[in-house]
Amino acid sequence: MSREDIERGGGGGVKSRGNNSNSYLSPSTYSIEDTEAHYWTSWLVPMFVVANVAVFIVVMYINNCPTHLHTRLEGKCVARFLGRFSFEPLKDNPLFGPSSATLERLGALEWTKVVDKHQGWRLITCIWLHAGIIHLLANMLSLVFIGIRLEQQFGFVRIGVVYLMSGFGGSLLSSLFIRNNISVGASGALFGLLGSMLSELITNWSIYTNKAAALLTLLFIIAINLAIGILPHVDNFAHVGGFLSGFLLGFVLLPRPQYGWPERRNAPSGGGVKSKYKAHQYVLWLVSVVLLIVGFTVALVMLFKGENGNDRCHWCHYLSCVPTSRWKCNDNNL
Repeated sequence: MSREDIERGGGGGVKSRGNNSNSYLSPSTYSIEDTEAHYWTSWLVPMFVVANVAVFIVVMYINNCPTHLHTRLEGKCVARFLGRFSFEPLKDNPLFGPSSATLERLGALEWTKVVDKHQGWRLITCIWLHAGIIHLLANMLSLVFIGIRLEQQFGFVRIGVVYLMSGFGGSLLSSLFIRNNISVGASGALFGLLGSMLSELITNWSIYTNKAAALLTLLFIIAINLAIGILPHVDNFAHVGGFLSGFLLGFVLLPRPQYGWPERRNAPSGGGVKSKYKAHQYVLWLVSVVLLIVGFTVALVMLFKGENGNDRCHWCHYLSCVPTSRWKCNDNNL
C-alpha cells in the first residue's frame, strides 16, 4: 500500500505466523447452575457479519484495482479474473484487499481527518472496514464464535451495545496514540466482547460451575490475542481500548440475578430475597459506570484538543509494537 495500514484483529497477527481466529474461541468449560435460564435467538451477530461482508464487497467494487497505476516493482492486481473486484498487488496489500487510499476515502480512522477536519464519524466507520479478505474472515469467524453465544444468553440489545461501544472505545484509544497511519477493523469490538465475557464471569461468579478453569482459559485466550497485537502493523491500541470498554460494560450490562431470584421474590413475606443482585454486583456496576463516563469524556476531550497520548504515557507505545532483531517498529506510531 502507498501508506502503511494498521489493521485490527486476527488478520494482522496471522498473516505470517500461521495463527487463525480460533484463538478468539470462547471457553465452554463452564455452565450456569440455573437450568431454567432463558436463551434468545441470535440474529444481530449474524447481521453484523453480513454487514461487514457487504461493506467489504462495496469497498472492493469502489477500489477497482485494474484502474490503478502500479509500478513494475509493485506488480499486478491479484485474481485479475475478478475484474474490478480483484485485489491490490501483494506488495501493496498482502491481505488480499483494497488500497489504503480507498480505505482512507471510505472512512478509515486517521488522526488528521478526525481532529483537524472534524470527521469524528470515522471513529465508528473504521469498525466496519477491513484491510483484506484474510483480515475480514479472521474477524468474522471470531465474531461468530464469541458473539452468538453471548447474544443467546443476554439478548441482542445488551450485546449490540457492548459491541458498538467497545468498537468506539478501541477507535478512541487508537486515535490518541497513532497519528500517521490509518486503522481499520472490527477487532476492537471483538476484544470488547472478550472483555465482557471476563467481567460477566467475575460478577456472576457464584452461579457458575467449573469457573476457575473457565477463568484461566479466558485469561489465556485474552493474553495470546493481546500478545499478537505487539507485532508490527497491528493496532493493539484498538484491542486494548476495546477490551477495557467491554470489560467495564460487562459489569454494567451483564450481571445476572441471584440464583433462584424469581422463586424467592414470590416467597411469603420475610422468606424471599429483597435484592435482585448481590452487593458486589451493585458496587461493580457503580464503579464501572463512573469509569466509563470519566474515561470516554477525558479521552474525547484529549482527542479533540489535539493532544498526543504518547506525551502523557512514554512507555505506552510498547503496547502496540515491541521492536526486536527481526523487525522495527514504525516511529510514526510513537
